[in-house]
Amino acid sequence: MKKIKYIIPFISGLLLFNSCGKNTETVKPERKNITETVFASGVLVPENQYNLTAQSDGYLINLNFEEGDIVKTGDLLAVIDNKTYDINSQSADLLLKIAQANTSPNAPALKQVEANMNAAEIKMNQDKQQAERYKKLYESNSVSKLEYENMQLAYENSKANFISLQENYRLQKQIAEQQLISQQSQSGINKVLQGNNELRAVVGGKVFTKMKELGDYVRKGEIIALIGNPSNLYAELSIDESSMSKIELNQNVIIQLNTHKNQNFNAKLTEIYPAFDKQTQSFYCRADFTDSLNFLISGTQLQANIIVGEKENALVIPRKFLNYGNTVNVKGEGIVSIETGIISTEWVEVISGIDENSSLVLEKK
Repeated sequence: MKKIKYIIPFISGLLLFNSCGKNTETVKPERKNITETVFASGVLVPENQYNLTAQSDGYLINLNFEEGDIVKTGDLLAVIDNKTYDINSQSADLLLKIAQANTSPNAPALKQVEANMNAAEIKMNQDKQQAERYKKLYESNSVSKLEYENMQLAYENSKANFISLQENYRLQKQIAEQQLISQQSQSGINKVLQGNNELRAVVGGKVFTKMKELGDYVRKGEIIALIGNPSNLYAELSIDESSMSKIELNQNVIIQLNTHKNQNFNAKLTEIYPAFDKQTQSFYCRADFTDSLNFLISGTQLQANIIVGEKENALVIPRKFLNYGNTVNVKGEGIVSIETGIISTEWVEVISGIDENSSLVLEKK
């Protein structure tokens, strides 16, 4: 029994010690200017940025640029050694010459048909004269009916042969012209493909990134360089899908480059891209700088805060006093639900539920 008497006071003392060990912090709502922001990460991107892309497979046998170079529209920047396109282009040119020759009046095929046609025409005219002569002889009973009919039949056969050769000549000429058109088209296509071995600047700008070196083997579609406007870079921002409902055009943005941690740049949200990136679960937006940007390096990473709400003289409480479900612990009242407005990193705007005389309690362990 004595042991039990000693244990009970010990437990009571322990409970009293724990309760006394709890610290509480109290605060009352106050009036402040509050700003709500949405965080976004991103990179600097040049205006009119595009990729210089290989249009054929082969080795790079010529590179006429370095990173930082300024190039003009149409400048030859790279040459790819693709002999297949060269051979096909030469072959198409040769076939085009043959097709052109086949359509000329002196083409062998046409000359042969024309000679046969001329001979058939001569024979047809001769048989026609004979048929007319035999008709008169038959009318004067100088030849038999059978002889007359045989001569008429010979004329009809000569006439049919001549007409057939005329049609054959037109057909041969039409085939030759069709082949010429086909070869002209094929030759043009092969010249375009051959031209794909030469890569030229689509739009003038600055070479921000050089991705291949002389002698590298490239495949069609591989990027050789990144080119863009050298004097105008914008911020491409990645925004979490849960925050997109708060994003609107023309919102102010505060940007901090990873290279300039102690400097803020002001920008404005100018475009919200319609595509959603499933891999990052993010939306992408464009922000144009309103401050002068003194660091023009494409691909520079950055952090941004998009200002989505501002209010002056708002009733606010420290964010750490807000509990789950928008509740607070009010001294003398217990747990109270409140309606919140703008929420910043440190403060929460109170719309209703408590006032400036309410005393909020935060227990610390």
